This record gives sequence, structure tokens and C-alpha cells, in this order.
Amino acid sequence: MSEDLIVQQCSPTLAGLKTGSLFTCPFRTEEELRADIAALNRRLAPKGVNVRILRIRKRALLYLYRPSSLRRDFATAEVAMLLRQYGYTVDDADACIAQLCSRLAGEASFPHEIGLFLGYPAEDVRGFIENRRDGCKCVGAWKVYGDEAAARKRFAQFEKCTRIYKTSFSEGSSIERLTVSR
Repeated sequence: MSEDLIVQQCSPTLAGLKTGSLFTCPFRTEEELRADIAALNRRLAPKGVNVRILRIRKRALLYLYRPSSLRRDFATAEVAMLLRQYGYTVDDADACIAQLCSRLAGEASFPHEIGLFLGYPAEDVRGFIENRRDGCKCVGAWKVYGDEAAARKRFAQFEKCTRIYKTSFSEGSSIERLTVSR
């Protein structure tokens, strides 16, 4: 698995600015992919970061996340209420991830509540689910239906973080060194 890909796609999560990141990853065999993820988890788990396979098709859909941030997010009333509407048991983040995997495997359409697993504001996730393309105020890492100024600030933070991380990684910083402990 390419660490360069992880840095490109997940820098804000590695830096602790974001709960989680999704990325797709090519693989030769499922066995090799699982071994790569296990090795990566051994390196990142001490820093408070985990990687999970959400779905395997031609490419693997991977979820790099901070379990402590996910639990904190799920404890907020608006996030919990929205997840419960889709049948999630919000008091167990691991069970929620398992339910998300089931939804990804069993549905033709993408489960848009996935934004809550990434740390996106609940009002924006709800706005996207209810409106799809209509009424969004701006687009960055997600479509914004609520606080546009706060979202634009977050987008700028994410972009700056990714730029800095890509440069640091290209200059020899390891992924462990780039991962902030939480």
C-alpha cells in the first residue's frame, strides 16, 4: 500500500484535524491488502489512528480514522439522532463501522451518512441527504448547507495541512512522524 497515497488523501486525519478519511487503494490480493493494513495499524495505532477496510471490489475502499474522535462525534446529539435514523447503534463506534460496511456492501447507492464518520458537520450531512445538489452554499471537502464561513476555514486548514504533509513526506518524514498522537 502506498504511503504516498495515504499522505495525499488522509493528511488532515493524520494531523488530528479531521475524524476520518476515505480513500480507494489498488491491491493485488486480498491477503496482501490485509497484511499491509495490519502492518500499518501496528505503526499508527499507538498514535490513535486505525485503518479499516470498508469494501472490497476492484479497488479497496479504506477508512483511516481516529477512534477517539469518532466516539466523541457520535456522542453529540445531532449526529447520534441522524445515525439512529439510519439504524446505527451509536453507543458502539465499532458496531457502527460494521453497519456502515454492511450498508456499503448491500446498497446500490452510496450511504451518505458516511460524512458523519469523516467528521463532517451533521447539518451539512443532513442537508446533502435531504437536498442532494440543491441549496448548497459551497463545495470543498464536502457540500456545505450550514455555516459556510466555518466550512471555508476548515477547507483552507485541510488544504494547507495536505500541502505541508506532502512536502514533509517527500523530504523523508515517515508516516509515523507525520501522525499526531491523540
